[in-house]
Amino acid sequence: MRRDNICWGIAHIYSSYNNTIIHITDITNTETLAMSSGGQVVKSHRLESSPTAAMMAAKRAAETAMDKGITGVHIKIRAPGGHNGPMTPGPGAQAAIRALSRIGLRIGFIEDVTPIPHGGCRKKGGRRGRRV
Repeated sequence: MRRDNICWGIAHIYSSYNNTIIHITDITNTETLAMSSGGQVVKSHRLESSPTAAMMAAKRAAETAMDKGITGVHIKIRAPGGHNGPMTPGPGAQAAIRALSRIGLRIGFIEDVTPIPHGGCRKKGGRRGRRV
């Protein structure tokens, strides 16, 4: 979709406490243009979720997408969420957004798409909750 000579794409950023995955698609969400993760750019497993790894992965994905003609992205951030995962994104989410804007992509809207449970299975922790 072109408006003001901007070719828009969608950057899906999945950020957990173990890894950060950046996946850039076209505006219809049907074609993958670029994909990168923290594990592809660092050597040790403990650094996969770090902001540095997220910035490097975002830069790598953005360069690939820009080669294919994308000049602006709408960002969808996802944390693990669900019935047992944390609802807050990991440390790499903000760093990835900063890297995308710094490389020259225009940022459209930023949306949180963390899955929210409604009903479903019983949470772990027992009747009196988790006792710390």
